[in-house]
Amino acid sequence: MGMFAGKKGLILGVANDRSIAWAIAKQIMDEGGSCGFSHLPDRPDDERKKNRRRVAKCTDNYEAAQFLVPVDVTKDEDIEAFIDEGKKHFGQIDFLLHSVAFATLDDLKRDTIATSRDGFKLAMEISAYSLMAVANAARDILSDQSSILTMTYFGGEKCVPGYNVMGICKAALDAAVKYMAFDLGPQGTRVNALSAGPLKTLAAQAVGAKGMESLYAQVSPMGRNITHEEVGRNGAFLLSDMSDGITGEIVHVDAGYNIMGSPGRLLDTIQ
Repeated sequence: MGMFAGKKGLILGVANDRSIAWAIAKQIMDEGGSCGFSHLPDRPDDERKKNRRRVAKCTDNYEAAQFLVPVDVTKDEDIEAFIDEGKKHFGQIDFLLHSVAFATLDDLKRDTIATSRDGFKLAMEISAYSLMAVANAARDILSDQSSILTMTYFGGEKCVPGYNVMGICKAALDAAVKYMAFDLGPQGTRVNALSAGPLKTLAAQAVGAKGMESLYAQVSPMGRNITHEEVGRNGAFLLSDMSDGITGEIVHVDAGYNIMGSPGRLLDTIQ
């Protein structure tokens, strides 16, 4: 029996088989858990339903993947429909994974101070507020020993040039985790964030993370970057009963990059 045997939960944010959310969900299902999934809504004129198809290509291979529905996190009715689907299939849920972030390419390419007003509102709504909105909608179906996990990044703690407005959104998300941990603690729900090092995902391409994997490999204490599998295992741990007693934390899975106060061994290559 795996550590998720009999456990049920919801996964938001899988885009394809390289998504961090999929690495975590796959680990959960391999350990006996059952999951309900969201996907980005497809445009009405997209007959191929590309967003759904990319996620279904992952979930169709797992009996433990119970359903797949479109969710636009800027719409309360979509969030409520997703939670209702979870209630219909599972009754209560034991875990909730939030791996959702967005900013327009135009705003990401600008200097942070030049972010458009509407772009800032949209980025903050999707990347930070949506965690609170989803958790609030799910509050009544969370079991009395449940866990919520969101995905963050070091750019919310320190300035990472190129991450720009998304860094501000992640800082807000990190703060939300702490306040939500306080709100939901009395009912037995824990709330944490996982800060992963750079991986090849659609999200990483969008924020211009090219070259970051090599940088992490040269600077991190472990002398390498991390893998999807490592993030999957640690994310699953934080959503499992094995991490009881941990809440309000930002857990870094980055081979130790975040602890460095200098470029470390990379200095040896600088003449």
